[in-house]
Amino acid sequence: MNTEQTFELPELSLDQAQTLLGQNDIHLKLLKQVFEVSIVVRDQQLIVLNTSLEIAQKVYAAFLQIITQLKSTSQIDERDIIYIAKSILEDRSDHLSKLKNTLIGRSFTGKPIYAKTTGQNRFIEALKNYELVFSIGPAGTGKTYLSVVYAVACLKKGDVKKIILTRPVVEAGENLGFLPGDLKEKIDPYLRPLYDALNDLLGLEQVDKMIEKGIIEIAPLAYMRGRTFDDAYVILDEAQNTTKTQMLMFLTRMGFHTRLVVTGDETQVDLKQSSGLAHARKILSNITEIKFVELDRSDIVRHPLVQKIIESYSIEDSSSTQK
Repeated sequence: MNTEQTFELPELSLDQAQTLLGQNDIHLKLLKQVFEVSIVVRDQQLIVLNTSLEIAQKVYAAFLQIITQLKSTSQIDERDIIYIAKSILEDRSDHLSKLKNTLIGRSFTGKPIYAKTTGQNRFIEALKNYELVFSIGPAGTGKTYLSVVYAVACLKKGDVKKIILTRPVVEAGENLGFLPGDLKEKIDPYLRPLYDALNDLLGLEQVDKMIEKGIIEIAPLAYMRGRTFDDAYVILDEAQNTTKTQMLMFLTRMGFHTRLVVTGDETQVDLKQSSGLAHARKILSNITEIKFVELDRSDIVRHPLVQKIIESYSIEDSSSTQK
C-alpha cells in the first residue's frame, strides 16, 4: 500500500513542537506503534504513509487532541500520548472529552501530575469524597501511584498526620525464611514499589527522614494487626493477596480522621484460597459510604506493549477455560 495522506497542523512555538514530538522523537515513535503506521512531521505538515484514509484521519485527530492538551497544560508525556492515541484508535474519543486536566500533585523535580485517563479521574474523585475507597484493575492503571500521590498531597495540606503503606507478603506464596538478611532486608524488596512512588514524589532523603520520624510507615500487612489508625492515610496495596480474615482485620483498623485505600488486581491472585479483595467487593459494595472504582485495560498507561501482552494472556486464558 503506497498511500500518502497529508494534513495541516496548527501553528506551534518551537518549544511546543519539540514537546509534541518528544525527546529523540519518542512521542512520534509511540504513535507509530499504537497506529501501526509510518508518520512524518515536516514543518506544520503531518504525513501519514501506507495506511487507509480512516486510520490516517485518526492519526490526525490524535495529533490535534495532543496539541490541544499541550496548549492547555504546557506539558505532555508518553502516558498522555498512549491514552489519547488508543482512545481515538478504538473509537473512545468521548473519554477524552470527559478527561479533566486537574493537578493532583507534583513530583520531587516539580513535574505536574495529572490523571491520565477517565478511569483515573473517577479514582481521584472517589479519593476526594470517600473515606474508604477500593480501586480494582489490571497492572499499569496507576492504582498504587495515584494513591500515594493523593496521600502525599493530603499530608502536605495537613489533612492527615501520617501515611501508612502496607502489602501482604508471605501470603503471596514466597517464603521469606529462605532469603538472606534480617527481617527488614527480607521484606523491603516486596515493598519496593511503594518506596519508588514515595521517592518520586518526595525524594529519597526526605522519605528517609519521614520514615525515621514515623510520619511515613511502610510495613507488611501482618504488622497492622491489633492497631487502630487515627489521623492517617492508609493504603493497602496488592489486596488481591489478602485472605478474608486479613481484609477484615485491615478494614477494622480504621479510626477517626482516617482515609483507607485498597488497591488490587483480581486477575493476579497468588493465594491458594479465595481472595479477601473479591470477598470484600461482594459483601461491601452495597454500603453507600464505601466507593468501589473499577479500572480496565483502557486505563493502562504503560508502554503499548504492556497492553498487548495483557490482552494476549487474557485471550489465552479464555481459550484454556473454553477447552
